[in-house]
Amino acid sequence: MKDRTIHYPPKRVTDVVELKRSGSDVTCSMSFEVLPVDFVHRDNQFQAYIFLCRYAVTVDGDSFMFRKCYARGCPHNLCPHVSQAVMIANRYLYRDYSKMREVGIEIADEQFKLEDMLLKYDGLQSGQEPSLTIYDYVNIAKEGSPVTVNVSTEFVSAVEHFDNMTNKQTFLTGYFDIETLGRIGHYQRCLGCYATDEEKEGKPLAIVVANQRLADLYYDFREAGITHEEHFFKY
Repeated sequence: MKDRTIHYPPKRVTDVVELKRSGSDVTCSMSFEVLPVDFVHRDNQFQAYIFLCRYAVTVDGDSFMFRKCYARGCPHNLCPHVSQAVMIANRYLYRDYSKMREVGIEIADEQFKLEDMLLKYDGLQSGQEPSLTIYDYVNIAKEGSPVTVNVSTEFVSAVEHFDNMTNKQTFLTGYFDIETLGRIGHYQRCLGCYATDEEKEGKPLAIVVANQRLADLYYDFREAGITHEEHFFKY
């Protein structure tokens, strides 16, 4: 079964959905940011942009906030191109919208827009991979095609750049190498994060949240008959 653990205060969209399902009065609004971030991945240092949504949630009159990273984009081959990442982010975002609306949470129909963030990038290059998400491969497997997923996890150090400040952040990143139909796709998911300077307090909860997100993905893989090994973050 999928993990139905509910965090309170809510830390995931799943928490918000389950609180509403259990009878709580829940409202939700979002704000969007595209942040420049300096990453250190193994021996590589590079700048990318993260597509971040901040969820402002009220549960039975109490207010909370959490953030979710929907995609990471950059102008080189260490992650998807920015113009590609915005489409991937919106596809995952609308999947969350569907979950919330299904239980009666009213959500404005907003999305990430590069032009609103004053970012200028080249369009999709010819021959570039289409903007698939991991769930597209779940559907491919359900239709009967064999799919194999190799999963690895990593703690990735980063520095986020806001208008008037910087913030050291550690991202819990899942890497998914997916093989099907004679092709291999490489995908990344930010599954959790914590303030690097607050590791003692933030890391344990971030690991719990990231591992629950992985557990939900692995459940979907098993249901679709996808060949995979299950890896989780360790303390």
